[in-house]
Amino acid sequence: MKPPKKPAARPAAKAAAAPTPPRTPYATLTPDLVLDALDSIGLRGDGRLLALNSFENRVYQVWLEDADAAAELPAPASVVAKFYRPGRWTEPQILEEHSFVAELAAREIPVVPPLVLQNSQTLCAFGDFRFAVFPRRGGRAPELEDRDTLKWMGRFIGRIHATGAARNFRARPALDITSFGTEPRDWLLKSGFIPEDLLASWRSVADQALQSVAHCYERAGRIKPIRLHGDCHAGNVLWTDDGPHFVDFDDARSGPAIQDLWMLLSGDREAMALQLGDVLEGYRDFHDFDRRELHLVEALRTLRLIHYSAWIARRWDDPAFPAAFPWFNTPRYWQDRILELKEQIALMDEPALTPP
Repeated sequence: MKPPKKPAARPAAKAAAAPTPPRTPYATLTPDLVLDALDSIGLRGDGRLLALNSFENRVYQVWLEDADAAAELPAPASVVAKFYRPGRWTEPQILEEHSFVAELAAREIPVVPPLVLQNSQTLCAFGDFRFAVFPRRGGRAPELEDRDTLKWMGRFIGRIHATGAARNFRARPALDITSFGTEPRDWLLKSGFIPEDLLASWRSVADQALQSVAHCYERAGRIKPIRLHGDCHAGNVLWTDDGPHFVDFDDARSGPAIQDLWMLLSGDREAMALQLGDVLEGYRDFHDFDRRELHLVEALRTLRLIHYSAWIARRWDDPAFPAAFPWFNTPRYWQDRILELKEQIALMDEPALTPP
């Protein structure tokens, strides 16, 4: 990106270590602060802001006043500013995410890396927040019912994984039974969110589910973890006439390759097997797939369900969460989760999903 012609109103601040998160982490993130943060790195907004769909972080499309300063950005002259949730990731972890996405982009894989700004950094700090700026990329949701779309997705995920397997993350954590299962289960049991009359039932079924997860991992054997997108569902893929591009690597972690594939599947067992066959047909053009990982499909889904409940509970002090998930803190929610985990236990006892 070319440096803007006008000098920044404030000197660019160096990215700082993760601050201690306030009880309401985004209380001070006003529109004025967003504009001032961009102004501090030489990007002057014209006052127009659009909050984009994000709960974990706060993400805004911001239109720029100086079109010449954004000459390398697609028209209209706007950027996407992502303000990281205070206290979630350390600076090395965020920078490792940025480095991974830049590595993919350098290999012409369709991802959206953060801009390298006038301070020669991708991560900036302003006030209590760290933020990054991305070029705006449009697109629509992929049509995962279409077999050619699934093969196309598989090819690009295979390319992502070929790069991801080349080296390991050093700072970012792994997706494993402890981080996505045992720890969130233990936290929820102490949190006070689960109604007292359902606590014993939820504890029992969660324990059984994690035992089944462990058995799935035993059946899979020793799996080599690689760098992953980590949250590769349809909402994080934008489709254009040129195909998909992948956004939001905020959940990038080390883990089994199947983690970036199973969230593309839906329907009954037969339908998912057919979909997986199409995805793997494209995937294998660029990266080998260890079929033992098929034992982990339902195990990883189970871990995600437990982790998801803990994620919402841990964010309940953020006013955006009660507004978005009003059904969460109710007895019916936990009753449904108990039934859901029972279903997962039964699914994990079945043979591994096998594509045709």
